[in-house]
Amino acid sequence: MHCSLKRNVYLLCWVSFLQGMVFYGPIATLYRLSAGISVFQITLIESISLALCVALELPWGIAADRIGYKNTMLVCTGLYFLSKIVFWRADGFAMFLLERVMLSVVIAGISGVDVSILYLSCEPGSSQRIFGIYNALNTGGLLLASGVYALFIGSNYRLAGFLTVISYGLAAGAVPFLREVRPAESRARRPGALRRILRETVRDRRLLLFLISTALLNEAHQTITVFLSQLQYVRCGMGPRAIGGVCVLVTLAGLTGVLSHPLTKRLGFRRGGAAAYLCCIAACAALALTRSALLSAAAVLALRIAFSLFQPLQTELQNRRVTAADRATALSVNALLLDGTAIATNLIYGAAAERALPLALLLGAGSCALGLGLYLWGSADF
Repeated sequence: MHCSLKRNVYLLCWVSFLQGMVFYGPIATLYRLSAGISVFQITLIESISLALCVALELPWGIAADRIGYKNTMLVCTGLYFLSKIVFWRADGFAMFLLERVMLSVVIAGISGVDVSILYLSCEPGSSQRIFGIYNALNTGGLLLASGVYALFIGSNYRLAGFLTVISYGLAAGAVPFLREVRPAESRARRPGALRRILRETVRDRRLLLFLISTALLNEAHQTITVFLSQLQYVRCGMGPRAIGGVCVLVTLAGLTGVLSHPLTKRLGFRRGGAAAYLCCIAACAALALTRSALLSAAAVLALRIAFSLFQPLQTELQNRRVTAADRATALSVNALLLDGTAIATNLIYGAAAERALPLALLLGAGSCALGLGLYLWGSADF
C-alpha cells in the first residue's frame, strides 16, 4: 500500500471514531421527547430524512465522481458539524426536522464515498477487514461517549449535545489531510454512464434481492437499537443510569465487527449472513415477548452483535459487485434501493409503536425473517 494512501485509511478511521462520539446516544429518543416531540413525530422526521436521502443520492454520487472524493468529504463533514450544532440547540419539531434535513444532505453525500476511499486505499484482499475496523472504531467512539454519559452527564441532555458538537468539529478538521484517490483525469464525464449503471443494476436480480434484504435488516436494527430499545427499557422499569450502563454494553458489542472477516472465511458469505439474520429474528421476538430488564438487555445485545458482524460483509459484497469506473454513482444507486425500502418501514414501525411497543418489535422479527428469505435467494451466486 502506498504510504500516502495508507494515511487515508488511518485518517478515515480517526474520523469514524470521532463521529461515533455521539454523547446523547444513550438517550437519543428521550432527548427528543424532552424537547417536545412525540415518538410518531420522531419516526416521521426519520422518514422525511430518508426520502430526501433518496432524492439526493444520485445527484451526490454523480457529483462526487466529478469533483473528487476528498472534496465531497470536506463539504459533508463540515455540514455534519453544523447539523450537530442545530441538534444541540433544537427545541420542537421544526428544529429537529431541520437537523435531519441537513443530515440527509450529509448522508447522501458521504454514501459510497468513504467506503470507496477505503476500498481504493487498502491492499487487495484486505478491504473487508478494513471495513470491520472502520465500523468498530465508530462503535468505539460511541462506547467512549456512552461511558462519559453514564458516569458524568446523567439527565443533563443539553451537555450531551454540546460534547457531540465538539467531537464532530474535530472530525471535520481531519478531512483536509486526506489524499484524493480519484485523480482529475478520471473524473471526465462519460455520456450515458448513469443509464448504463441503472440498467446493469436493474438487470441484476440477485443484487436487487440482496439489497432489499439488507435494507430490512438494517432498519430493524436501527429502529430497535436506537429508538425502541429505550422505550423497552423504560417499560421494564429501568432508570437513566441503568439505561446508560446497558447502552455501554450494547455499544461495546459493536466492536465484534472486527470478527466479520475471519467468521466469513470460516462459514462463507451465505451461511455467515444467514446466521446474522436468524440471530436478529430471535432477538426481536424475545424483546416483544418479555418485560424482563435482563432479557431485554440481552436481546438488544444479540441484535447489535449480529448486525455488527453482518455490516462489513454487506459492504464488501456491494463493492465487489461494482464494475463501473464511477464507483460512487454505482454505490449511490444501491443506496437508493436501501433507502427506498427504509422509508416505508420507518413509518410502519412508528405507527406500530404508537399502538403497542411489542407490536413494533414483532414487526422487526417479521422484517428480518423476510430479509432472510430474500438474502438466501439473492446471495446464491455471491
